[in-house]
Amino acid sequence: MNKHISTPSDCAKHISEGVTKVSALALVNGMPWDMHKPLTSDCEIKLLNLLSPENKAVNTAFWRTCSFILGSVIDSAFKSDVKVHLHSFPVPIIKSGSFIYDVYLELDDWKPTNQEMRALSAQYIKLSSKDLNIERIETTESVALDMFLDNPIKSEQIPDIAKNNNNKVTLYRIGDHIDISKGPMVGNSSLIGRCTIAAVHKVPDKENLYRFQGVALPKGVFLNQYAFGILENRAKILNTTTWSFVLDENNEDSYVEVSATN
Repeated sequence: MNKHISTPSDCAKHISEGVTKVSALALVNGMPWDMHKPLTSDCEIKLLNLLSPENKAVNTAFWRTCSFILGSVIDSAFKSDVKVHLHSFPVPIIKSGSFIYDVYLELDDWKPTNQEMRALSAQYIKLSSKDLNIERIETTESVALDMFLDNPIKSEQIPDIAKNNNNKVTLYRIGDHIDISKGPMVGNSSLIGRCTIAAVHKVPDKENLYRFQGVALPKGVFLNQYAFGILENRAKILNTTTWSFVLDENNEDSYVEVSATN
């Protein structure tokens, strides 16, 4: 492997095509690491798939990736006359029952129809099935501000993110869509299986801010319609727990009430 060039995904390719397809996340010297993030030194690598039971980091990365892809779907779902600004998606808490994305929409008291919800779900499935790599990008505050000139919310968030990270901003890309996130995320959209965009709620006391909520299963995990319906109904309930920040992402029972973006 080559320093600052080779990635865990490259390592997986040296093992087999099957391992490459199912590897969602790497542990590099015991720390979660994106599959497409270059390795920086000699290290020990463990490849995790979505059924790996020994580390919750892969489940958290899966939920975070679901939110990231949801943002991509929302960003392209509305007609050009509707102003859409992606806001943020808080730290993923799997026990909350839904992954989310908060979005500013220039619509007053919008209540999507069943047909519109099905259309959002269809777009989500279409995007996730394209087998797209999810790439990590490290950049500077000035470059990030240039990239998000059209989003006043992200532009306001970037200086604080850079200040707390030595003037660095971490971005993720899927296809043509780029968003801010600390990561890590799973390496490929094809790892997402059955999914539903379950609900859209108006966020209380926030002007034109809507919370989109969904639920998904890893590819290869199957539930009958009745069991998945229970998950869908749970995902429709307004998700308020994700306004809390998880002190330790491997311990979802530890929360502190703060505002946090992901």
